[in-house]
Amino acid sequence: MTILVLDEGTSSTRALLFEAEGKISGTAQREVAASYPRPGWVEQDAEAIWEATAGVAQEMVAHAGGAKRIGAIGITNQRETLVAWDRASGKALAPAIVWLDRRTADACAALKKAGHEAAVQATSGLLLDPYFSASKMRWMIDEHEDVRGAPERGDLAFGTIDSWLMFKLTGAHRSDASNASRAALMDLEKGCWDEALCDLFGVPMAALPDIVDMTGDLGRTSCFGGSIAISGSVGDQQAATIGQGCLGPGQAKATFGTGLFALASSGAVRPHSRHRLLSTLLLQDGEHRLYALEGSVFVAGSMVKWLRDMAGLVESAGETESLARSVEDNGGVTIIPAFTGLGAPHWRADMEGSIHGLTFGVKRAHLVRAALEAVTHSCADLAEAFAADDAAWEMLRVDGGMIANDWLAQDLADMMAIMVERPANVESTARGAAMLAASGAGLHDGVAAAVAAMLPSFESYSPRVDADLRDARRSRWRAILQKALR
Repeated sequence: MTILVLDEGTSSTRALLFEAEGKISGTAQREVAASYPRPGWVEQDAEAIWEATAGVAQEMVAHAGGAKRIGAIGITNQRETLVAWDRASGKALAPAIVWLDRRTADACAALKKAGHEAAVQATSGLLLDPYFSASKMRWMIDEHEDVRGAPERGDLAFGTIDSWLMFKLTGAHRSDASNASRAALMDLEKGCWDEALCDLFGVPMAALPDIVDMTGDLGRTSCFGGSIAISGSVGDQQAATIGQGCLGPGQAKATFGTGLFALASSGAVRPHSRHRLLSTLLLQDGEHRLYALEGSVFVAGSMVKWLRDMAGLVESAGETESLARSVEDNGGVTIIPAFTGLGAPHWRADMEGSIHGLTFGVKRAHLVRAALEAVTHSCADLAEAFAADDAAWEMLRVDGGMIANDWLAQDLADMMAIMVERPANVESTARGAAMLAASGAGLHDGVAAAVAAMLPSFESYSPRVDADLRDARRSRWRAILQKALR
């Protein structure tokens, strides 16, 4: 039987058909627009997300030969993006606040100044930052007129995109444990909403979804012409980690999508970071609870989009590789990619992007290469933080649209001095959701068996650069970054 994966990303929503051995037999995609009503604000139309998702899903169901040919549905999604809706009408009450949004930076800073961050991290594994969903919920209640009165009426439902899609598909208000763990409201070890955290952020627990496993009997939908089981649901970064087969302690993956997200499994032991990384839930399947250490960088592929759409330096993403190869170095240019603040391990929501070292000798190719190098250095910074937390990467598996760039894959290996492996098929996020759905539907005997059966082959990049050159590049980056952080 075929598995239908609904992959709701930041810039597009897709539906993919996977066979039980991991082969992709169909894909459909629609763009999802974002709006930027004020500096630092990022919003999307939640109803448009659902309509796009339903559209590509219906297209793939027809491609498969009808609902009877779909054995299971798996869902994966951009995490932390918040939707508020009315339970009775099923309609969104406000624009979705996207994970990139920084409007609650002052509120998070006030909570941090009041000394609450240690307690938040101890319980949820997360830090006080606008990235996470809890402060977005409070903002909606305080500032959006259609949300403000909903808690008293008992109509308010909050949820991330998985929860929103699950509601539209089944009518149930649920969130899988991986997505729930990103709200800064869940007790990471108990797997339930924490009353003290809800009180701290001023979020009514009645508005929160039921937390469910990431695989198993998660509901059924009749939206596509017949009853289909939903048997997998997972946040995109956990999905990519599973889809890369990184379930054991020390195994690490990095996804280069809109942002850069690195996770290293810690197995059944919850990690506690001393270097401002995040503890997150990797897998909950009813029998196992696996954890991971995570580093989140807000800018990766969005840097290439800026080069193309805003700066006009390239006509296509693919052009960045040839331009980076056309020059020997970055011409003395360093770009600090803090377009929406800096994420891990710095967590500076107040930072702005900057370009350093401009001279009349700088060419377009130098700027493009410096932009790619900024992504490499950001990943190397994460690797150093992981190592300082006793979770050093012995090798790194990479995925995401940006990593199709061979120059970038090699530069990562060079700057981190480790083997970098890229799957022959980079659809790791969708594959992880398919693995969970296949396990939940009984097509494979558990998640580990699904991973073993559906994992693709890999190509490897070994370090080539001279150690002195590596050290010089890293030292220059650190020096300029430290100046920018002051």
